[in-house]
Formats: sequence, C-alpha cells, structure tokens
Amino acid sequence: MLRLVDPILFVLASTTHNELARQVQFLKEENRILRAHLPGRVVLTPAERSRLLRLGKALGSAVRELLTVVSYQTFRRWQRGRRKKSKTGSPGRPHKAEELRALVVRLAMENRTWGYSRLLGKLLKLGFRDISRTCVRDILIAHGIQPAPARGGPTWDEFVKAHAKTLWACDYFTRPVLTLTGWKTATVLFFVHIQTRRIIVSSPTLHPDHAWSQRQAEVFIDKATKQGFEPPKILLKDGDGKFGPGFTRSLRAHGCNPKRLPVRTPQLNAYTECWVRSVRRECLDHFIPLGLRHLDYLLRQYTAYYHQERPHQGLGTSCRARGE
Repeated sequence: MLRLVDPILFVLASTTHNELARQVQFLKEENRILRAHLPGRVVLTPAERSRLLRLGKALGSAVRELLTVVSYQTFRRWQRGRRKKSKTGSPGRPHKAEELRALVVRLAMENRTWGYSRLLGKLLKLGFRDISRTCVRDILIAHGIQPAPARGGPTWDEFVKAHAKTLWACDYFTRPVLTLTGWKTATVLFFVHIQTRRIIVSSPTLHPDHAWSQRQAEVFIDKATKQGFEPPKILLKDGDGKFGPGFTRSLRAHGCNPKRLPVRTPQLNAYTECWVRSVRRECLDHFIPLGLRHLDYLLRQYTAYYHQERPHQGLGTSCRARGE
C-alpha cells in the first residue's frame, strides 16, 4: 500500500490549509510567468490532454481556478468529447470501426496488466489483421486509458470503494472535562465504517492504557456484529502508542487485520479526521462536560444525530453533493 502513496503526500500532509493555498497561488503565478516567455501558444499532445482530463475530473468545478494552459471552456469541451470539425477533413488514415475501438477498450479495462503488445496479440488471434501496436496505443490514449503500469493497480479511491463494506478506520481524540478534583483530560476511541459513515464510540476514560484499548477492540467487534455489519476485515489506524499489542491481537483473533498508516499522513485517515472536526464544532465546543458520564452522554446524543439526521456529502445526502 505504501508504494501507492506519492512522496509528495508526505509534504502536503505536514502543511496547513493556508499554507497549501499559498503554495497553489505561487505555483499558478510561476506557471503564468513561464508561459509568458514561450514563443507561442501551448499545443498539448493527446496523452497530455488525457492526463489533464483525468486529474481535472477529480477537482470538479474547482479546476476553473487552476487552469492556465487552456481556457475553462476548452477544457469543458474536451470533457464533453466535442471537437471542432475541420472543413477540409482530418488528415491521416480514417478511424477504425467503432466496434473494433470498443473491443480494444474493453480488453484493456478487463485486463489491466496487459500492455499494447499483448493486446495486439489477442486482437490478431481474434482475426483482426488491419491493426497495429501504434493503433492500439492511440485508441487507448484517445479514451483516457493509461499504459499497463499506470492502470495495473487500483488507485486509493478504487481501493477504498472496493473494500468499503468491510473497511473501518479508528482514532483517538481528547477532551478536557471538569471533575470534583479539577480539570482532567478524557480520551475517546472511535471507529468509522467507511461505506455508511456509521460511528462506534467507546466510553471515555481518564486512563487510556493498553488494557483499556484492548477491551475497546473487543467492544468494537461485538457492537459491529450486533448492528448487522459484515465482519470487519481491515482497520486503518495510526501509530499511536496507546493501541498496544493487545489491541492488534484482539482484532486479528476476530479476523480483522489492522493496517498501520505512515506517520504524518492525516489524508489517509481522512474519515476519522473529519468526524473529530464535526463532533467538536457541532457539539463539544458548545458544552463544558461535567465528568466522564456527561461527556459520554453528549457523545451518544451526537452520534445518534449524526446517524439519523445529519446530511453527509460523501453519501450524497447534502445540498452540496446534489449540486443545489
């Protein structure tokens, strides 16, 4: 899994939102300066256009503010697949039949480790003689399909979606509580089901030792089973020392494999980071918890609201997700 993480992710993970905004602004200005020194307009190759479309699709409408090579209208035309028709007709050989082009695309997508040569060999075996390796390459580039090494393994988004039913993530967060002996720091361990955003929250404690974490692992498996989830298979967690070896043993005894994430990569555990921000901003920042029982009550009430009433952009239940 670590090989899938681009090294630049470790740099981005250590920066704040404002720092990222300043970096993007600097890179945009640097791009404008470089383009001003070019002799003419920038002409993109089909492969470069394909990469822009693939990366821009993930940004949505935000790509409007980042585009400098072409106009946003041109980029949208590329996305719609419309091209200006030449009055004199396009030069070169005519395109292959749509049936053959569709077959090339289907073979490439169903066999992600096949390169151009192997795809050509399969087509020749099927009786298609009027095709070359270059033609196979051009067809795939025109459809935005990367070469075999780039499309061989799943992206992080594809990995998460493929394992969403049995994929969980967990993390700790702390909250000061007012007790009879003064302010104390309470620790909470929670688990997030990636597909449904359902939350399982532990009872808070003032002593988050290894034995407590191990008990919470048993409670998590028991609650997940009673709530009708499929048995957890993968649990994403960071390298927090409070987990301890007993936490890992308890999970593996129930068929759940904990995956430790690299250091300083909060994006890889974004679902837990998002929930901590939500519970703090929408609930805990408005109360002074009077002891552990009060904090536990607040968390249970907010979790019920989070499950039943709160809209979720990732699940398509928010106005922003519906484009309203």
